[in-house]
Amino acid sequence: MDTQSEAMTPSNVTRRVLWRILMILIAAVAIGSVLNLLTRSSDNNAGPAGFGKGVLHGVLMPAALPNLLFGKDVSIYAPNNTGRTYKLGYTVGVNGCGLIFFGFFFWRLSRLRKLASEQRGKS
Repeated sequence: MDTQSEAMTPSNVTRRVLWRILMILIAAVAIGSVLNLLTRSSDNNAGPAGFGKGVLHGVLMPAALPNLLFGKDVSIYAPNNTGRTYKLGYTVGVNGCGLIFFGFFFWRLSRLRKLASEQRGKS
């Protein structure tokens, strides 16, 4: 039996899927913990939020979705802000986070398509 057919046995596929699910859960818990810690420390500051906090809130906004879905109230926008600079920072944070996530997703997708076309060419 060659190594490629060994790698595709049902038990190996199941093991890989379970491993990925475990890694996703660990990452979700870590991101949620960091989000809660940063939100608490951000709420303790009495001054208005500026560009830096806007970027931070923008980056953390997509990570707040699981907390919001499970009923935990997480602040994703500072009501006490400096105005335009905060909003610019927030926009930069949201778009930067989306660029990183979707950039990685589409890079991975194109890699999988390339691999699949190479596999079809060999058959």
